Amino acid sequence: MLRLVLFRGLIFAVPFAAWLIWREVSRRTGRPMGSTPWASLVAAGAALAALSLVATALLPHGRDTGQYVPAQTRPDGTIIKGHFAPKAQALP
Repeated sequence: MLRLVLFRGLIFAVPFAAWLIWREVSRRTGRPMGSTPWASLVAAGAALAALSLVATALLPHGRDTGQYVPAQTRPDGTIIKGHFAPKAQALP
């Protein structure tokens, strides 16, 4: 979970990093700079984070692209753990 939160935070920070790099390049070339566009940077970061959430929901990823088979108990008392099975092998 922490990895996902940190990843979204990095995605949110991309516009800020891009603007800071552009500002440094502008200063070194002698172009005048205006004030920091905080509202635009926050809006761009939020849009990128929202787009990443939508992409995560819509695009398949990793091992859980099959159908989830829940844990089962057999008559002899053994337990089969829940797992992801390819769609052709999943139980009905």
